[in-house]
Amino acid sequence: MSENILFENSFKVTELNNAKYDRVSRIKAFSEGGGEVLLTLDVNTELYPLNVDDRMTVALALSLNLDGSKDDGKGWRDVGRGEQTLADEFDYVCHGKIYRFEEGEKDNIKVYVSFGGLLLYMDGPYALLNALRIDHVYLLIKK
Repeated sequence: MSENILFENSFKVTELNNAKYDRVSRIKAFSEGGGEVLLTLDVNTELYPLNVDDRMTVALALSLNLDGSKDDGKGWRDVGRGEQTLADEFDYVCHGKIYRFEEGEKDNIKVYVSFGGLLLYMDGPYALLNALRIDHVYLLIKK
């Protein structure tokens, strides 16, 4: 992992709930690539369809710039216009705000992120999720 990527892991989708909204599903997934991490995420399934038992890689990054430089001075929609970015390597990208941390059981920590109303909740080892103690992140997903 580069310093730009704060978290990256493989997950398997175990539950999918699309009863509440037409184009958004709340998925639950468990990590497969080390560390016991539970992920609950709202996904626009019209743009990025997911099914139970799908495997995906989830990353959280500070910046979309390949060199890790900050996106300062640009709006998030202007990042990467006409240049290669981290987003080109993934299928689904969102920009959001980390709004809450909670201490969990044992050495776990809970992280809450909002991507314009689509929510992410992660519960996992402190050592894996502590780097997320920042304000804004990019969510990147690929199958």
